Amino acid sequence: MTTNLDLAVIGNCVIGALIDRRGRIVWSCYPRFDGDPIFCTLLMGADDPTSGFFDITIDRFASSHQAYLGNSAILATTLTDEAGASIRIIDFVPRFKHYGRMFRPMHLVRRIEPARGACRVRVRIRPRFDYGAISPARALGSNHVRFASPSFGIRVTTDAPVSYIAEEAAFVVDRPFNLVLGPDEVFTGSIQGTIRDWLEETAEYWNEWVRYLSVPFEWQDAVIRAAIALKLCSYEETGGIIAAMTTSIPEAGSSTRNWDYRYCWLRDSYFVVHALNRLGATRTMEEYIRFITNVAALEREDNLKPVYAVVPDMPIDERVAADLPGYRGMGPVRVGNQAYVQVQNDAYGSVILAAAQMFYDRRLPQPGDQDLFQRLECLGTRAATIAASPDAGLWEYRSRSRVHTFSALMCWAACSRLAKIARHIGLPDRATHWRDTAARLRSAILEGAWNAELGSFVESFGGRDVDASLLLMHELGFVAASDPRFLGTLAAIEGKLRRGDYLLRYAVPDDFGVPETAFVVCSFWYVDALAAVGRRDEAREIFERILSRRNHLGFLSEDINPVTGELWGNFPQTYSMVGLIVSAMRLSKTWEEAFWRDS
Repeated sequence: MTTNLDLAVIGNCVIGALIDRRGRIVWSCYPRFDGDPIFCTLLMGADDPTSGFFDITIDRFASSHQAYLGNSAILATTLTDEAGASIRIIDFVPRFKHYGRMFRPMHLVRRIEPARGACRVRVRIRPRFDYGAISPARALGSNHVRFASPSFGIRVTTDAPVSYIAEEAAFVVDRPFNLVLGPDEVFTGSIQGTIRDWLEETAEYWNEWVRYLSVPFEWQDAVIRAAIALKLCSYEETGGIIAAMTTSIPEAGSSTRNWDYRYCWLRDSYFVVHALNRLGATRTMEEYIRFITNVAALEREDNLKPVYAVVPDMPIDERVAADLPGYRGMGPVRVGNQAYVQVQNDAYGSVILAAAQMFYDRRLPQPGDQDLFQRLECLGTRAATIAASPDAGLWEYRSRSRVHTFSALMCWAACSRLAKIARHIGLPDRATHWRDTAARLRSAILEGAWNAELGSFVESFGGRDVDASLLLMHELGFVAASDPRFLGTLAAIEGKLRRGDYLLRYAVPDDFGVPETAFVVCSFWYVDALAAVGRRDEAREIFERILSRRNHLGFLSEDINPVTGELWGNFPQTYSMVGLIVSAMRLSKTWEEAFWRDS
């Protein structure tokens, strides 16, 4: 049973896998991110620790060590026994250019190499189908083991003796062996030669991708690993970027705050695009913007949903997977996310702010034009109409509806940004219209969201509470960071939401009680706010301490226990990695400062 989130991530922008410290694949969905978790022991709990995984073990295990090969998504796990003998497991999912297009097959590759001495190795492949409900039938071929149900099948092709694999029998690794899990199809070509070529090409791809990133002078390793994680969470066929690879890792122990995050939230779009822009990952950014604008174009009457599947037209109705007990037995395990039926008015601003990049970024080969602007205007009209209407809000409350300040703020931002775009592309009449509309919304927000008694903006019109999203008021240009109203809001948030180095989303009861864990991205928003108001040294210190809470390979989940520092929530969390990237970019010394002013 997996008991923590010390997990590695591999993938190729179609499928991915999570691997624990001892080289066990504990989570992998197939044939894409939101597919059936054929390896699901991460959520098997203590009831059935004998299935739902793919591991490679050694007798008399003593220790393990994990690291990525350079700036890549290729993982090396070294297992050492009590006598000092060791093997190395290389895990990767092929990804590289081939015949002028991206080659990204649905294959998980595991290569076992002798490292020192002679280790007795045992390979155990125990998938489950239909969210843990089915133990598939197994059949042997000359070079493969096939796992099948009436509707689905996979096979593991290998150049190791198939009998050893099938019987889970121990054998000595005296030369490299390869195992390739993929579709139930014949694997053509030489296994050894093909895997060798795939490994070399995949390493070259990732190192080349990283080479062209724009990174800060400080915290480069953290930013690079976060950027790779962000890339691994992109579904390249449609351009969507999922919130996380997992479902139902609780936000806190036994909280039942268990949600399926293998989907694309529009609320993330502006922040993701901003991070990709800062990194210079323009192709990924462009594909994601196209996903967002495609989603907007497909919706009837411009009614945006908060969340979409990676293939946007697919349903994501929520249900419980009864055969999976949950992380550490803390169910329920949910499949799908009912948030897609909620009203969340901030989505319109998120789409427009993300798409605005198309009009200003000269690197993009197909810039925004008047046709795209007219489509965005439809969303802006909707935003202006509903800005002061009750909704579920950014935090997706399931049993209450209010006029949330952040939702109204994002509707204002939509109209304000449309005015700037119109001016930029030479449409003065439309610029005037949207400027006047934004001014009207701004006045409504200042009247409804400001609480003079508290000296702070509040999370909903007429309310008395604060939430972390108010820290974004200066980020979005609504008020300056030096504005006394923002400084008062920051002080109120510090007093009510700060827990050590971390920030809660809010500190009032919701559908499940009072939140116990800090939301990682909110903690980064707090760091950014501190820097913006001139408390830069304090911001850097807190940022460093948050970085120290990443797992052993540099990843963050959604939440952190502010007392123990333990990671909770779905993993790896795109929002958290985006927050890390943006904060690092803002806080780092410039290259000029580092090379010249410190000398």
